[in-house]
Amino acid sequence: MVAHTVAAFRSLAGRFAGLAVVVSPDDREVQTALPRFPADNEFLLRVGGVTRAATVRNGLAALRQKGAGAHDWVLVHDAARCLVTSSQIEALIAACEHDAVGGLLAHRLADTLKVSSADSRVSQTLSRADKWLAQTPQMFRIGMLLDALERTGDAVTDEAGAIEAIGLSPLLVPGSAQNFKVTFPEDFALAEAVLLGRRKAMP
Repeated sequence: MVAHTVAAFRSLAGRFAGLAVVVSPDDREVQTALPRFPADNEFLLRVGGVTRAATVRNGLAALRQKGAGAHDWVLVHDAARCLVTSSQIEALIAACEHDAVGGLLAHRLADTLKVSSADSRVSQTLSRADKWLAQTPQMFRIGMLLDALERTGDAVTDEAGAIEAIGLSPLLVPGSAQNFKVTFPEDFALAEAVLLGRRKAMP
């Protein structure tokens, strides 16, 4: 999964000043998964934290130490979203690079959304008209995002949430249903089917 994720960003190498993978300090699997990482302008940052927010915050701080500017853009992506494509990444960059805040890939909710009661019964049906599923990458200025994460702590579950918490409104950029997060056992089979389908479609 990590290798597929890295490959999507490597295919756009000319668009980025660098590519970083953040792992926990004691990670022993990353070298097996990525035997030729890091290459030029790539960084393996062993500063991962207990939560996503801590990992991103530590990674951004490490990039600042390596010379990244506060006003530089950063795209934060889940390795578990291994089906992201270069065209989706490009679409996010194109939509956000002149935006004052930044934004994220997201997918309009197609399903009916229910609210559960304590005993697992439907207590409410919500309108799906204005609902989106947050995806990654999420693109913000390094300084703004680092400040937001430091102020909001570890409770936020994505970078956009931290930006929202400081009073700003990230841009929603249409993504794809295929850019899902591999989370449950059945997701692996679906991800494999998508990857096989893409390989067969290649000329």
